[in-house]
Amino acid sequence: MPHKLFTLAEANRTLPLVKRIVEDILAAYPAWKDLVARYELIAAQARPEWGESPEQLSLKHEIDTVAAKINDYLKELEQIGCEFKGFDEGLVDFHGRLERREILWCWKVGEERISHWHDLDAGFAGRQPIPEVVST
Repeated sequence: MPHKLFTLAEANRTLPLVKRIVEDILAAYPAWKDLVARYELIAAQARPEWGESPEQLSLKHEIDTVAAKINDYLKELEQIGCEFKGFDEGLVDFHGRLERREILWCWKVGEERISHWHDLDAGFAGRQPIPEVVST
């Protein structure tokens, strides 16, 4: 499936919305991790023959609710045409072109605008500053 290709200016114009969605994701993710950890702790102490306790069932419901919310946020980013790449860094990539080749414009939480890019297969470790000749 072909990706939407963003110019750098188009990608930067989406940032106000993208930032809000990513903030929502990063606010919900620690709660989800905490719920999963609590569930695993309780499940480790349970006996299989007892079945799931009411507490486990309640936690499972909370986990599913928070996960559904996070998935909805991820779908919003997908509808914009960008890709969420990391819960820890709050990374988002936008497909684009630089010097006639397809690349990814790379943004992370805390950055005011998109100022880096990387090759499709390079990932965050291959992030490079956008050349000054490229218009924002």
